[in-house]
Amino acid sequence: MFYWLAQFGDVIPGFNVFRYITFRTGGAVITALLFVFLFGPKIIALLRVKQGKGQPIRADGPASHLINKKGTPTMGGLMILSGLIVSVLLWANLANPYVWVVLGVTVSFGLIGLYDDYLKVTRQTHAGFSARLRLVLEVVIAAIALYAITRIANPATAYSLAVPFLKDIYVYLGWGIVAFGAFVIVGAGNAVNLTDGLDGLAIVPVMIAAASFALIAYLVGNAGFASYLQIAHVPRSGELAIVCGAVIGAGLGFLWFNAPPAQIFMGDTGSLSLGALLATVAVATKHEIVLAVVGGLFVLEAVSVIVQVISFKLTGKRIFKMAPIHHHFEQLGWTEAQVVIRFWVISVVLALVGLSTLKLR
Repeated sequence: MFYWLAQFGDVIPGFNVFRYITFRTGGAVITALLFVFLFGPKIIALLRVKQGKGQPIRADGPASHLINKKGTPTMGGLMILSGLIVSVLLWANLANPYVWVVLGVTVSFGLIGLYDDYLKVTRQTHAGFSARLRLVLEVVIAAIALYAITRIANPATAYSLAVPFLKDIYVYLGWGIVAFGAFVIVGAGNAVNLTDGLDGLAIVPVMIAAASFALIAYLVGNAGFASYLQIAHVPRSGELAIVCGAVIGAGLGFLWFNAPPAQIFMGDTGSLSLGALLATVAVATKHEIVLAVVGGLFVLEAVSVIVQVISFKLTGKRIFKMAPIHHHFEQLGWTEAQVVIRFWVISVVLALVGLSTLKLR
């Protein structure tokens, strides 16, 4: 909305700033943050009344969680998504198709997560609706998004996968790019979902990844910077920096209420949607592989669950004391704060490694 004020830049002094992605990204951060700050307490109060007993806690999880986290409401993703959407609608160029593709995926995955959270709360069980059905819905949504991205993108690279650290190296996948991109989106959504098991554990790495991809989107969308760094130039993708900025702002606001002891949990509503958002931005900017580095913590969490399940089914033995891996460290004696903060540190390091791919060619 505010982007259109730039057309009065020649008439009204100062309005030219609305042309700049950097200015509008800053505006998106502040707007989303203030929105969640202002409306967060009311949303938490409403969810607490509606949910009663709050999110059901895993009976097979750490014993301390049954005491410390019992009765805490879930669906906090509604706070994040509300602030994010309002901020994007205000600050982004709404004529940009990438913005609508990312918002479409985010809202769709958020609705899937919301329904799953609803079933968990109403049935007071850790299991939501059919995992198979949920996966099918996610794949369909992701595939539609990938098809749209291939229609929007530069035809020269639309069907190819960019390889980090190597300049001008692309692996042509043809329509296989849709399957690969859908796998990235679905995988990222569920990986963030698995990470969301401790107060503040998921939201900070999400913000770190969002900040990384805000920079990537800005550079990739600028022909001059893309040429200098020898990375794929994706016209119009710079606008996605504003979406990532809105994630950071909404995430900071949510962290205020999610800091231990949490007043509210993100739930599948937030984790699925935010993971899918990051992955869609990564796919749109041709940095899918870099996402696996920047979001390496999410990959580690997902792999720990996969390894645990395979090991138990094949040998009857568990590799980790408990999966996902953050629970393993809890069982080793780490406090919740130690696990969370150390995982944040790991996320920062991985983000720096991922960003280094922009220059090392």
